[in-house]
Amino acid sequence: QVQLVESGGGLVQAVGSLNISCVASGHTFSAYASTWFRQAPGKEREFVAGISGSGSGHRIYYADSVKGRFAVSRDNNKNTMYLQMRWLKPEDTADYYCAADSVGVGGPLTSTHDYWGQGTQVTVAS
Repeated sequence: QVQLVESGGGLVQAVGSLNISCVASGHTFSAYASTWFRQAPGKEREFVAGISGSGSGHRIYYADSVKGRFAVSRDNNKNTMYLQMRWLKPEDTADYYCAADSVGVGGPLTSTHDYWGQGTQVTVAS
C-alpha cells in the first residue's frame, strides 16, 4: 500500500533554516503529484508547496506565504520529496504533512490528495 513518511522536523530560531523530507513507497512515485501541507494548532490544514506528477510536467507551485523562502523538490530515484525552508517565521510553526495525488495533478486542495503521511512538527521560536 502507499506509505508516506515525513522526517526532519524540529525546533529552529526565527530567520533560521530547516529541511524536511518525505519518503514514499508503494506507488509509482514519479507519476503521482506530491504536495506539502501544514496545520497549525487550532487552524485548518493549508497548502504549502507541491510538484505535479510526470504526466503534468512536474510543475512546481507555492503558496504565496512561502514563495521566495521555501523550495520544494523531488528525487524520483529515491522516491523522496524535500522541502527546504529558509527565513523561517514563528507563523511557520505547524505540523507539516506530505500528501500524494494518484491522478498526478496535485494542487492546493486537500480533497484531491489520496494519501497522507503522519506529519512532522516544525516549531519556529521568536
